[in-house]
Amino acid sequence: MSSDKSRMDEMIEAAHRNREQKEKSYRGRALKLFPKICARCGREFEGKRLRELTVHHKDHDHDNNPPDGSNWELLCLYCHDNEHARDEVSQWYDNTPTGSREADEPTLTHKPFEGLSDLLNRMKKDESGEK
Repeated sequence: MSSDKSRMDEMIEAAHRNREQKEKSYRGRALKLFPKICARCGREFEGKRLRELTVHHKDHDHDNNPPDGSNWELLCLYCHDNEHARDEVSQWYDNTPTGSREADEPTLTHKPFEGLSDLLNRMKKDESGEK
């Protein structure tokens, strides 16, 4: 069991190193291509604060790194987190329920006003004295 755990730890560590190398390569290129300004909030970054500026992949595909940087934009940590949070929320709302139901079928079965028309008609009859 411990050998499986150590092998898993090695694989995770290798994946982290690979990701860090990849990020360094396109981040370095992006910092050379673009001004060191967040594309959303407009804050400028320099010196130690430059580490707060991240590369956002516009199509969310971290393997799509064209040399001209057309899939990137520089975002500060806060705007980058906000961008991904908005994307997650929109994907959550876009998902249609799966299963046997059709997408156009309502998910709620309770009809709170179902007998309202009959009730109002009866009330009108009662007020007018009709039977």
